[in-house]
Amino acid sequence: MTTRSTQANPTPTATATAAARSAVPDLACSVKIGYHYLMAHFLTLCLLPFIAFTISIQFSVSHINFHNLYLHLKYDLATLVIFSSVLVFGLTSYFMTRPRPVYLVDYACYRPPEHLRADFRKYMNHARLTGYFDDSSLEFQRKILQHSGLGDETYLPEALHEIPLQPSMAKARQEAEEVIFGVLDNLFSATGVKTKDIGVLVVNCSLFNPTPSLSAVIVNKYKLRGNIKSFNLGGMGCSAGVIAADLAKDMLQLHRHTYAVVVSTENITQNSYFGNKKSMLIPNCLFRLGGAALLLSNRSSDKRRSKYKMMHVVRTHLGSDDTAFRCVYQQQDEKGKTGVSLSKDLMTIAGNALKTNITTLGPLVLPISEQLLFSVTLIARKLINPKIKPYIPNFRLAFDHFCIHAGGRAVIDELEKNLRLEPIQVEASRMTLRRFGNTSSSSIWYELAYIEAKGRIKRGQRVWQIAFGSGFKCNSAVWQALRNVKPSENSPWLDCVDRYPVKIVD
Repeated sequence: MTTRSTQANPTPTATATAAARSAVPDLACSVKIGYHYLMAHFLTLCLLPFIAFTISIQFSVSHINFHNLYLHLKYDLATLVIFSSVLVFGLTSYFMTRPRPVYLVDYACYRPPEHLRADFRKYMNHARLTGYFDDSSLEFQRKILQHSGLGDETYLPEALHEIPLQPSMAKARQEAEEVIFGVLDNLFSATGVKTKDIGVLVVNCSLFNPTPSLSAVIVNKYKLRGNIKSFNLGGMGCSAGVIAADLAKDMLQLHRHTYAVVVSTENITQNSYFGNKKSMLIPNCLFRLGGAALLLSNRSSDKRRSKYKMMHVVRTHLGSDDTAFRCVYQQQDEKGKTGVSLSKDLMTIAGNALKTNITTLGPLVLPISEQLLFSVTLIARKLINPKIKPYIPNFRLAFDHFCIHAGGRAVIDELEKNLRLEPIQVEASRMTLRRFGNTSSSSIWYELAYIEAKGRIKRGQRVWQIAFGSGFKCNSAVWQALRNVKPSENSPWLDCVDRYPVKIVD
């Protein structure tokens, strides 16, 4: 059941109460804000006396001393040449070896045609008509869908709308090409980039890896140049979009003055499960049709027209632990039906992966005030009392917007709780799950498109994309807006964003 979220008009009594509360200063809040401000500017405040002292000494030195230094350098040619050479060499080395900034020029998300829509009733009727599922499995899927957070506007590929089902290789190729070519056509149209200028191509699709590869399909379709550095990532799960962007970034550090295209998608046609094992039925209810394509650049001339600058990528892999390794596992059931099994330990493992990831990410993005509180609490737990409650850093001080992988309602709920986020900060994730379902590695881009369509991203603000995937992996990407970002001309939210957010009621 879905109702539009509304805000009731406040009564006069409520208004008066709110005004009375606002008249009383919030001392605790003021102290906290003052603390964060002091810590953020602590080094500057410490440097002020030193700067004042240096300036006073500077003015106390006689101009004769500067004249003597000038005469010394004028007649000591060897010293001047050595000094100039060292300076030129140092500056050249710095500019040649420093990391090149990587810009996100633009991106595109796939919007499936309306005839592929799979609402709740249509999905259940179709599942019943296939004849693959017993009554218990049908009831299980009904309950999962009811509590999944998905709405009635998600999409499934053409092959899964047919009776009888025909999940063939040809149909799987058709799904892949419609999604990939659809997002790339929109991306190239929006950016005006010439395909011959693309030097790096990275494609990730976890469960569908034909020969020739999907990256080769793109090279063939768009006639990309023969020396392109192309990569095809398979089996890396829902967090592979961040991995693909990270690989493209590394390649842009090696190859100057070029573009990188990243395509993130998943293929459902041949990878739905048609058996009755409960743990393998959950992906059927959550995964839906979708994909995204990004255009990255290391050209300084592209900074002005780009949307974002890549700031950090942090990747965490728990694959050395057997439980984590098998918590999302493709296998066959006892009747030989292939599907992806989700372990009951999935949320616990995801939580552990998140903790490891933010432990690395935190020092890169958190203000010094939060790092100091975290360090003091950690030392106190180690030296004084292990029962002291650990301090959870306030990541709202580091990021303005959050794109949490729309893997499922439980995933979003857990991160909202653990990171102490406000409802508006997980709104993009919830609405993406409701409108498009779990589109795997591309979901974080549908979420960013939602925030853009709402007009919320301003220049200088930072976006945190965080995704989980099989293996088990937790990956984060941090982007900084280079301007007040407007939605792309082919944004999947343009014709429906006014209807969102909606209030979700079970």
